[in-house]
Amino acid sequence: MHLLRGRRVLPFFPHFRSQTITCHPHIRTMNESKSCNLTDIEVNPHVGLTEFALYILIFFFGAIFNVLALWVFFCKIKKWTETRVYAINLVFADFFVICILPFMAYLIWKNSVRDELCQFIEAMYFINMVVSIYIISFISIDRYLGIKHPLKARAFRSPSKAALLCGLLWLAVTIGAILKLQQRYADFCFQYDTSTPTALTLLSMFFIFTLPLATLTFCSIEIIRNLKRQLKTNSLEEKSIQKALYIIYANLVVFLLCFLPSHLMLIARLITKHTETICSLNHFLRNFSSVTRCIATSNCCLDCVCYYFVTKEFQEAILLPKSSAARTTQTHSVQTHVC
Repeated sequence: MHLLRGRRVLPFFPHFRSQTITCHPHIRTMNESKSCNLTDIEVNPHVGLTEFALYILIFFFGAIFNVLALWVFFCKIKKWTETRVYAINLVFADFFVICILPFMAYLIWKNSVRDELCQFIEAMYFINMVVSIYIISFISIDRYLGIKHPLKARAFRSPSKAALLCGLLWLAVTIGAILKLQQRYADFCFQYDTSTPTALTLLSMFFIFTLPLATLTFCSIEIIRNLKRQLKTNSLEEKSIQKALYIIYANLVVFLLCFLPSHLMLIARLITKHTETICSLNHFLRNFSSVTRCIATSNCCLDCVCYYFVTKEFQEAILLPKSSAARTTQTHSVQTHVC
């Protein structure tokens, strides 16, 4: 018996293969919060069905958009730029998430035990979502340097350096994901692990969300200020500058809408982990966390909008394939410098 201490034993009886532990009166020995743990409450069937349907929609539209983006970047655009390098890496990150979505939806729907397949899907999802978040930040930094410090930026900006930075990012995130997932002791696939130390959860949230959000916000604000100054002195480019401002606002709002809810839910889970809460509140958080995961995953589709509006070469490849070679020699619009 002493050998079993500190280890999590997976249930092997068929009727135990469920996360549902309801609040029966005869097990309320201490308090309601102990018997209604956030990870032990079953997702509402309607919420589960909605989650499954949303994943199917994200898979359908994400597959179309990302395949189109890959075709344009590899077959229609010839010139290598920093933006193209970052965009291609972003497409791959989103495309890998799209590829695992059917398996992910099935494992969550069936409430599968965390076996080797589940661990692989969890790793793929985590790696590519984090890479996607950071590449969005890299694009924002690259545009900020190009606009705010155009002369100094020449020493830091080049397609080869962008490729090296992306390669280091993939390597670092992959190593971090392997180390993190080795420490997961959840019994079911994509289940919230309450055994993770709070300090480690907060540290992960800082590097995965807070730091990229701060970077994106700072760069966006600085680019907006610069564009507004150009708007006052250059009336000929008023439409292009206004469109660029709308794109920046839209990108920032999309980032917040996609990733803020899931991280707010993570904070709520941490609070319920250390406080006594009623069963109904835990039930609400368990259901809402499933929805926020869908919202975060929808970023795989929304990133493709950025390719079209930000990359002038992408617009030319889609709308004006015959005249793209001539148009790329012209002066780039202001919108090519923002994301």
